[in-house]
Amino acid sequence: MFAATGFMNEKTRCSWAGNIPVYMDYHDNEWGRPQHDDGRLFEMLILEGMQAGLAWITVLNKRAAFRKAFDGFDPAKVALYGDAKIQELMANEKIIRNRMKINAAITNAKLFAEVVEKYGSFDKFIWGYVDYAPVTGHWERIEDLPATTTLSDKISKDLKKMGFEFVGSTIIYSFMQATGMVNDHITKCFVYEEMLKSCA
Repeated sequence: MFAATGFMNEKTRCSWAGNIPVYMDYHDNEWGRPQHDDGRLFEMLILEGMQAGLAWITVLNKRAAFRKAFDGFDPAKVALYGDAKIQELMANEKIIRNRMKINAAITNAKLFAEVVEKYGSFDKFIWGYVDYAPVTGHWERIEDLPATTTLSDKISKDLKKMGFEFVGSTIIYSFMQATGMVNDHITKCFVYEEMLKSCA
């Protein structure tokens, strides 16, 4: 599982992508690729929190349902959710029904708006932690990837001080990997090379 894998003799990928289509597509086209759209950043922040304690494949398989249930992850709309909407979400069998996580999504949407007001965009705020350029890992094996870093510890601590929830260091590092703040594809992965060239 932990070595680089090729699929149908095409490309060498990080082994976690396996041969599951939804994972392969996510690995090839999203994970580790710099994301600067505030809407997508909010979506990933919420989904990473929703993943806590679960496998990422569970979240990916439910992402379309999440987008529909959470109004396309529009933070302005999510911030206005009240008891009726929470009950509606808790009754939605197509998403992860965890009241603490749903409440956290609403709280985070409100704080997300405050960050945008203060910094101009969440993108500008969060990418400032890496000086607006991806941090490139040099990992040869998947098992060498860290679960947290000193930087994810700092971001987590800062967000918690602001009131954000479900933003522990592990969740934040996963967010950083997913949104391309760090390029943690293994060095033999074709995406790793693409990212090096695009950031050169």
